[in-house]
Amino acid sequence: MTYKSRRSPRFEQLTVRGIRHHLTWWGEPTDTPVLLLHGFQDTGATWQFLADCLPDSWSLVAPDWRGFGDTGWAEGGYWFPDYLADLDFLLEALTPGPARVIGHSMGANVAGLYAGVRPARLKWFVNLEGVGLPRTTAEMAPARFSQWLDELRQTPRVSRYASVGELAGILRSRNPRLPADHAEFVARAWTRETPEGEVRLAFDPRHRYVNPVLYRREEAEACWARVECPMLLVTGGNSTHEQRRRADFDDAHVRALFRHSSIVTLPGLGHMMHHEDPQAVADCIVAFERTQS
Repeated sequence: MTYKSRRSPRFEQLTVRGIRHHLTWWGEPTDTPVLLLHGFQDTGATWQFLADCLPDSWSLVAPDWRGFGDTGWAEGGYWFPDYLADLDFLLEALTPGPARVIGHSMGANVAGLYAGVRPARLKWFVNLEGVGLPRTTAEMAPARFSQWLDELRQTPRVSRYASVGELAGILRSRNPRLPADHAEFVARAWTRETPEGEVRLAFDPRHRYVNPVLYRREEAEACWARVECPMLLVTGGNSTHEQRRRADFDDAHVRALFRHSSIVTLPGLGHMMHHEDPQAVADCIVAFERTQS
């Protein structure tokens, strides 16, 4: 089953900080697009489902983060602050005024930090389950550094599949909420053909290396406390990511950290909500945007 796109995308290449970034656009060219920031191991192309549900009057642009999709790989490896810098330069190139941003998971975590580092740079921010990572303690550092050093001596694993169809089947077995045509579209967007006739995941396998720098929640919260733009946090009622977040800090804590925030939970959806039911996600976003006009 093949997904039939309602809005045809167009593509652009933009060099940012020495790396060629791949951009997927929907709608008329403009300097006020809504930026769509994908999550870990995803690509900008899979925002297609949400783009098809958002108003045609909205111009949308989805970059592939460095090392993902069709954006170039970083020779020196991957460090989270680089994504903040990439976003800063992308915004400078794409939209001079306060930007509207929709981010998922890793992309939402990047945008959330950035909104506190550059408080005047965002007009509003829709956060699809990107409120921090599990807490760490200083005592974890020796083992984390040791693991990283060991991994640097290993050849990173490249995920290969016999076909797009095989990966689509795996995606549906892991997430039964994902429609069959959406699974096939995602599997195709996530893979590239190999000379052997198989397909491989389209991201730098060095992303699999553990990050030797521990995540520090205190630093993230210091950034979140400086966010001035309105934020809509959209969560999935069946999301294991959201369950872990709630076990760590509740909605009241989120609202205290993000002073201008609101929270919507979509029953029956998981972490990949924009792949599972993009119309439900789009309805939340459009309602939120109307309150900002």
